[in-house]
Amino acid sequence: MTDEALSQAQPPRAPIWRVALVFLLALAALQGGWSALRGSAAERAVIDQATVGTAVALVNRLTPEVAAQAKGSRIQAAGGGINVLNGCEGTEVLFLLWAALLAAPLSWRWRLQGALLGALWVFALNQLRLLALFYSYRDDRPLFNLLHGLVAPGLLVAATLLFVAWVYRRHDASQRLAMPGGAGGLDAA
Repeated sequence: MTDEALSQAQPPRAPIWRVALVFLLALAALQGGWSALRGSAAERAVIDQATVGTAVALVNRLTPEVAAQAKGSRIQAAGGGINVLNGCEGTEVLFLLWAALLAAPLSWRWRLQGALLGALWVFALNQLRLLALFYSYRDDRPLFNLLHGLVAPGLLVAATLLFVAWVYRRHDASQRLAMPGGAGGLDAA
């Protein structure tokens, strides 16, 4: 199938202003909803249990001699620990990912798959970030400041954008394969 025929076979894309508007509205709604949960059992479950609990388990698995403990939103250990505040648990990056998937011209099946896989992706990346922050705080405070304020947030956002781009490309590839005459079609050359 030629590029011209392929472009004619695909449904028209939404104007960029509409994509941007959906993205901004979705991001605002997600952030607003999360802000409304401040101090709630849901916030404590995400921060104290899921985020801090998992990070402590990882620290103790990697370096059992540190004997880290979860104390609410704190990762405590002899020699220093860190406090995981609202915003440090990765929800802001997750909301960026979800808003981008909602705004992108994807099928609902791909949006849902991307949202679920993306949540795991962001959680794993944020756990790596917390480990880097925990160990750098204990051993190299200037490195901690650099990681906390600039490097880690930038890497988290960049990795999340790459994930969204990956989902988008996979979706487009699956659409081309599903088209008559696509690479998987019967009349493929």
